[in-house]
Amino acid sequence: MTNNLIFLCIICFFSAVVDSISGGGGIISLPAFLLMGIPPHLALGTNKFTSCCSTLSSPIKFTQSKKVDFKILKYLLPFSFIGATLGANVVLSIKSHYLNVIVLILLLFVGLYSLFSKNIGLEDKFKHISPKNICLGIILALSLGFYDGFLGAGVGTFLIFGLVSIYKFDFVRASGNCKIMNFIGNVASVLVFAIRGEINYKIGIPIALCMIIGANLGTRIALMKGSKLIKPIFITMSLTVAVKLLYSMVL
Repeated sequence: MTNNLIFLCIICFFSAVVDSISGGGGIISLPAFLLMGIPPHLALGTNKFTSCCSTLSSPIKFTQSKKVDFKILKYLLPFSFIGATLGANVVLSIKSHYLNVIVLILLLFVGLYSLFSKNIGLEDKFKHISPKNICLGIILALSLGFYDGFLGAGVGTFLIFGLVSIYKFDFVRASGNCKIMNFIGNVASVLVFAIRGEINYKIGIPIALCMIIGANLGTRIALMKGSKLIKPIFITMSLTVAVKLLYSMVL
């Protein structure tokens, strides 16, 4: 048990670093929980708990660096919460593999589009809030909030891409706003899993502490290195998640 916990702490530390930079850390941490023989629903709940703890530090640092837009988020966050609550309730009653094909297609599109669009996300071209981009943002928050509660693999990647596309943010600013939305979605999911008794706190608490340290490190790297670092890692994580899902479906 001790060796398994040390393994999980190391893997989840690394996943928190990656997630704070580009999103997609769940594709590293969740399989690690499952690899240790933890039942799927308990693995999902414990992973959400540790992710929720680690994502708290990133929003604080991004907010202090003025990379968060609360004028926009005040419209989006309630829908992230609602979507994640619905998604977490649904995943406890059905199997998640039905989403794999859709997620695979979306991730391939996001990764390849970002790869071949040389200027996307490198410059902050946000102009103003409009009814159109708020409506699109609400749709993004609700749908990805649901997916976050349901499965969550790669949700940060989707959120960052959506914010870059809708609001013309650069990757740093998109990451900052993404972390707030992701945190709210995680809180909603954790509440559902906690009520259902699907969180293992014995391993979750020490892993969460390691992930908090990893998230702090990743956030510092993202803020120092900027979009030129975030974009290649973002693309790599998009395509890695897609390959992992494809591999799972083939087998």
